Amino acid sequence: MRMSRARGTRERLVVIGGDAAGMSAASQARRLRGPGELEIVVFERGHFTSFSACGIPYWVGGDVVERDRLIARTPEEHRARDIDVRLRTEVTEIDVPGGRVRARDVDTGAESWTPYDKLVIATGARPVRPDLPGVDAPGVHGVQTLDDGQALLDTLARLRDRADGGAEGRRAVVVGAGYIGVEMAEALIKRGYDVTVVNRGEEPMATLDPDMGRMVRKAMEGLGVTMVNGAEVTKILTGDDGRVGAVGTEDAEFPADVVVLGIGVRPETALAAAAGLPLGPHGGLLTDLAMRVRGHENIWAGGDCVEVLDLVSRQDRYVPLGTHANKHGQVIGTNAGGGYATFPGVVGTAVSKVCDLEIARTGLREKDARRAGLQFETVTIESTSRAGYYPGASPMTVKMLAERRTGRLLGVQIVGREGAAKRVDIAAVALTAGMTAEQMTALDLGYAPPFSPVWDPVLVAARKAAAKVGRGVG
Repeated sequence: MRMSRARGTRERLVVIGGDAAGMSAASQARRLRGPGELEIVVFERGHFTSFSACGIPYWVGGDVVERDRLIARTPEEHRARDIDVRLRTEVTEIDVPGGRVRARDVDTGAESWTPYDKLVIATGARPVRPDLPGVDAPGVHGVQTLDDGQALLDTLARLRDRADGGAEGRRAVVVGAGYIGVEMAEALIKRGYDVTVVNRGEEPMATLDPDMGRMVRKAMEGLGVTMVNGAEVTKILTGDDGRVGAVGTEDAEFPADVVVLGIGVRPETALAAAAGLPLGPHGGLLTDLAMRVRGHENIWAGGDCVEVLDLVSRQDRYVPLGTHANKHGQVIGTNAGGGYATFPGVVGTAVSKVCDLEIARTGLREKDARRAGLQFETVTIESTSRAGYYPGASPMTVKMLAERRTGRLLGVQIVGREGAAKRVDIAAVALTAGMTAEQMTALDLGYAPPFSPVWDPVLVAARKAAAKVGRGVG
């Protein structure tokens, strides 16, 4: 039975999770509804709110010196806006019929129930931590939260003090070669470590097709990273002191004084599943266009715990990115605050870098297109970031996928130096608009020799894709 609220009390919005989606939702709801109209309570099990997890590799690598630079708004700032932020408090149960949540103080263990009129689930994602011997040994780190980043930096400081400037304690193994793995490998190189990346895939960056991932591998090897592809970690070995000593695969062992797990994340939805809320094929919560949990009028969900509609394949997919989480929060806060907003879906745009090599993708990879039952053509072109005669022009590779019969753009991947990555935004807009490769060739993009060749590399790829589709090749 739903808990009754005393007459005349304020409506209460309860938010589970105090990072991007949760705090964006709380802040937007507060903008629309004053303190006298809406009570907002946020439960956050960690020490921080509104922080940038994407910035952790740059903090570890020393590009960002102060941890607090990664915090957009502190709990105190949120509380000053009459948002009741309760840190170190973990929600352990959602009672949907009763309209309440059970929360536990992480430090004292004390538990209590809090009723809600409206609920936002923004529980985020959890790092994949394989069930391997030794995976919980000291010196093995994930990097999902600021607490995780601080713990890793503390380990690096301990190893630095132990080595006393020598070579001892300067070996790192990164498990996984996705965005976090690649970025953490570079961060550890900057810290002076000999870095080995153990990757189960054919090439790093599985978000790219292997032919594009190969360029990332070469760049990483150029940094001095030892790449071990096609290898599955089977165990983590420890020394006499119980700390990590090596990472083992079926064929080899790689010495390590510190290990970083960069295998990826999964939606943190155990709480929602236990409450009987609907989950999709990837384990994320399912929502409607208003980010309302399907079948539940007063429950919303957003951020890394939800699945979203892929506007290209028209299938639900799991895309855990801070850009989406902040947008979800804005939509949720608007709707929970009495307004109206929708989140139509994504095209899967992401960028990263390895040293000065920029990496970008949007839309579908080849295997995504096949999985969606699409017939397509691909083209790959080489160009430069500026007019070839202009100083500083750097090479760039663009790969484009287009649907065979219609010519509809399906995806773009770009690998190159300065000026490469953000060009993917052209393709992201075209994908969102449902444009064909031929239509893209007429885009009126800005041109001057310091910024682009007269034919931008993305448009060169579009010309070739349009011609190939028009010939009906394949």
